[in-house]
Amino acid sequence: MKKLNVKAYVAIGMLSSIAYVLMLLNFPLPPFPNFLMIDFSDIPALIAALIFGPLAGILVELFKNILDYFMTGSATGVPVGHISNFLAGILFVLPVYYIFNRLKSKKGMTIGLISGSIIMAIMMSVLNYIVILPAYTFFLNFPAMSAPEMRTMVVTGILPFNIIKGLLIAAVFMLIYSKMSVWITKQSQNALKSAV
Repeated sequence: MKKLNVKAYVAIGMLSSIAYVLMLLNFPLPPFPNFLMIDFSDIPALIAALIFGPLAGILVELFKNILDYFMTGSATGVPVGHISNFLAGILFVLPVYYIFNRLKSKKGMTIGLISGSIIMAIMMSVLNYIVILPAYTFFLNFPAMSAPEMRTMVVTGILPFNIIKGLLIAAVFMLIYSKMSVWITKQSQNALKSAV
């Protein structure tokens, strides 16, 4: 794992700020419930991971959610949505990083992005069913959802939404990556040299 130096922490701070701004530019997808919002704030985290390693990606995900929680708050008073966003981001970014690191090609990036989208969608469905949806109903004092209601919500709402979200982020990132791949590779090599 790459050690993070001062330059890396400065870059992580800048990428976290960009991620926070992108998080504010969220929008719903019409067929899905309004609380499911799409944003492209995972892209700076992915760039951080590709250049500085997985810890940098995790830190960008963490800092953007801390910033958003303190600036906009949470409907529940407890950062359930922010924890959910943080977990979703990690579940997307880390598979992309590790798969790309193995294959080191445009094809590897494509496989990584598709895998990251699927892993994130499946794991977030499980986490929503077990932890996140029950936490929302508890903190908002809503009546608890029955197991069949939660299953329906997860299968018809959360799972397909996260697949679409992941693939949209993947498509936008591939457009960026096609223009920036040489720069990202160079920065990654520089970060590796300065960490040694």
